[in-house]
Amino acid sequence: MSNRIIDDTEKLAAMPPAFAAAYLNKEQKKFLEAKRELDRSRRELEMFFHIASHDLQEPLRMVASYTQLLAKRYRGMLDDDADDFISYAVDGAARMQRLINNMLAYSRVDKKISNELIPTDCEYVLRSAMANLALVLKDSDTVITCAHMPVVMADDVQLVQVFQNLIGNAVKFCGEKRPEIHVGAEFRDGEWLFSVKDNGTGIKEEEREQIFIMFLSAHDREKYSGNGIGLAICKKIVEHHGGRIWVESEYGKGSTFYFSIPVGKEVYGYTDNQ
Repeated sequence: MSNRIIDDTEKLAAMPPAFAAAYLNKEQKKFLEAKRELDRSRRELEMFFHIASHDLQEPLRMVASYTQLLAKRYRGMLDDDADDFISYAVDGAARMQRLINNMLAYSRVDKKISNELIPTDCEYVLRSAMANLALVLKDSDTVITCAHMPVVMADDVQLVQVFQNLIGNAVKFCGEKRPEIHVGAEFRDGEWLFSVKDNGTGIKEEEREQIFIMFLSAHDREKYSGNGIGLAICKKIVEHHGGRIWVESEYGKGSTFYFSIPVGKEVYGYTDNQ
């Protein structure tokens, strides 16, 4: 890409001004056409995603209802194999419902992002995320420590979702240990860098990239519930804010998830040139 830019720059420098302007106009039209096509494809994919997920809800709700009725009415009245088969059907229907709900949540991220980001107090955002997880945190006896949180330009509802997913995962994948989580924030190179550090099971090096891809997970789905979509949603939200998200982990000893939120106009005493 950089070589092409150098070639184009040299080509433009050698052209008469009128030809250079025509060349730039032609390249700009190509770029705009490609962008329009990309936007159209993205909209069509989102529409398909939403319609497919929505249309699956009703028949699946019927399957789930009747399998649950079978389990309630006939469990113990047939042989052990029949009980197992009914249990598998109930569990499969429940997992499919969770999957569809998560697909819908993922497809709605774009629609829920505010057109304009507003000054958002991350102290309040973090408290909201923890309040949403209150029962989980209490049942697991989780210990959470937090650094001082800044004010950033963000969509507060979406930022709550990011913290809630990261903290919820830290609790879920703690293994046999008592979950210990530290939430940090540091201003660095024109952006706020947030971190969620845990003492959990960790992630193998070869699996660290795939965890941000929808439906892929680094953990045993037989042991842990979920469809591997929470981190994909986090990635989408963070990238909508112009940031990045990644993980550093030592398998068996824990993980630290990082995400960044760029500083736009002056917020909480910081500006772009700091």
